[in-house]
Amino acid sequence: MMNGKGKAFDRARRKAENVARDPEKVKKILDSAIHKSAAHKNPSQFQEISEKFQALVRMVRSWINREYQVIPWQTILLAITAIVYFVSPFDAIFDFIPLLGLADDVAILTAVLSSINHDLDKFLIWEHEILSKAAESTIPTVEADYEEVG
Repeated sequence: MMNGKGKAFDRARRKAENVARDPEKVKKILDSAIHKSAAHKNPSQFQEISEKFQALVRMVRSWINREYQVIPWQTILLAITAIVYFVSPFDAIFDFIPLLGLADDVAILTAVLSSINHDLDKFLIWEHEILSKAAESTIPTVEADYEEVG
């Protein structure tokens, strides 16, 4: 890892360690990440990881809301670190530099997503099961007489 990127990531990790212990701070970081990712929907660099990034944000949100707790602390810390790095305007390559600033963020996010992929996949399975159960319980069953039309 380049020296500047390493230092910026270390700063993001230290901030993440503090943020992770305060649910309100985590929620603010997640909201900032969603806002920033919505602004970067078009660049092809970000499109490739956008779906996984959105899942990462949902996983951290579920963890902070105590809905999904079967996740290693290291995974949560790495996830929050990547999100802090993403929302930080002064990472290794400043975000206001067109294309390059986002490339730096995408590189870090890709590395983190790759390293926690197993835990993220487990979360996605859990999330799918929860959504399926919720859909089943909200679909009303209606009994009605009917007439066949021939």
